[in-house]
Amino acid sequence: MNTRYIDMLHGSLWNKIILFALPLALTGVMQQLLNAADVVTLGQFVGKHAMAAVGNNISLVGLIVSLFMGLSLGANVVIAQNIGAKRIDRAHLAVGTSFVLAGAAGIFFCVVGEALVAPIFYFLEVPESVEGMAETYLRIFLLGLPAMSFYNFEAAIFRSKGDTRTPLIALAVASGVNIVLNLLFVVQFDWGVGGVAAATVIANVVSAIILFRELLRSDGVIKLNLNAMHVDAAELKEIVRIGLPAGIQGMVFSLSNLLIQAAINSLGADAMAASAAAFIVEINVFCVVNGFGQAATTFVGQNYGAGNLRRCKRATWVSMGLSAIFMQTLCVFILLFAEKILGLFNGDPEVIRLGVIRLWYIVAPELVNVVMEGFSGALRGYGISLTPAVITLVCVCGTRFFWVLAVFPKISTYATLMAVYPISWVITAIVLVAAYFYHVKRLKPAR
Repeated sequence: MNTRYIDMLHGSLWNKIILFALPLALTGVMQQLLNAADVVTLGQFVGKHAMAAVGNNISLVGLIVSLFMGLSLGANVVIAQNIGAKRIDRAHLAVGTSFVLAGAAGIFFCVVGEALVAPIFYFLEVPESVEGMAETYLRIFLLGLPAMSFYNFEAAIFRSKGDTRTPLIALAVASGVNIVLNLLFVVQFDWGVGGVAAATVIANVVSAIILFRELLRSDGVIKLNLNAMHVDAAELKEIVRIGLPAGIQGMVFSLSNLLIQAAINSLGADAMAASAAAFIVEINVFCVVNGFGQAATTFVGQNYGAGNLRRCKRATWVSMGLSAIFMQTLCVFILLFAEKILGLFNGDPEVIRLGVIRLWYIVAPELVNVVMEGFSGALRGYGISLTPAVITLVCVCGTRFFWVLAVFPKISTYATLMAVYPISWVITAIVLVAAYFYHVKRLKPAR
């Protein structure tokens, strides 16, 4: 048996969840390194205005990544449930369907994204001092969306079988390529923001190609057979039913962050640069939380397909407990060394001061995110994806829209703006907990 794959249906849970979640968390960190490398390179070799230009696009990039990750999560759940129920033929069909969907989604959103750049920048009220550089970065970045989509779906296919190491290795290689090309394009060729964007696109292509080759060479249920590949309507419907709400849930966070980004832009380039640097740090904490949340999704998905509800519930609680332990350890380290970490991005004292404020407001209360991701992940594993998406839409977006439009104009400080993050998390977590217990009591057998 291939040792890359984890048996989620038998034996102890805690060690298997760690083996699954930590490579997944590191994969998320590697994905963020692609952005971090851009920000660090520009901050050190070009200046804070170029750094602010990329920072302006972070929320937009997060929106796109969230959509692809959500859609691919639908593939993860559907394939995992088929594996757990030993429906091998259906699992094969889901793999092929996922691959076709990845290509279609990547091309579609690339075209739509390019068409919407101008109106989005108008909405964000991007300062003229950074607008040209920000647009250059985003337009080049969007060209890499098909490769990004393929990588996320390919990674989801591997994870459905319990393999989180292969996607991690592919992304580690891509991150190395990105760092080398950043230095070459910016320091040697002086291409500025266009250079770091081009490096990111090439890195995304590299990661997608590596996983594509591995799927062709894989054995068993997740092997990709190009000659027999076609779209199965039933599997496509199920993938979209689960994946689209999950994608929307992630996009809601990013959409609300776009509104906050517009408010940050009104505070000037220092606030924009500080947010760009702090975001790169804080998102790595979230990668840990998200890794264990996706562990809950996949373990629950396989065991729900196998009809073992007791093990599903245990997997949910074990995932959340382990997430809290690893996340809190990382948070303490970040808060203790916040100034030094932010100084790696840019040495401007005001940028560092504002960045520290953001980290305390967002990193310190991350335990609330453990609850949100844990219960959302478990619900998606059961195939219940619309509920957490709607809750997130109403609670997160509603709270943040109210805060930015009603509270921030009266107290227009950076700290006031950052306070909306923990407030919106707490409200959302309370509603999600209630929704989880409501649905678990009324579970129906897997399809």
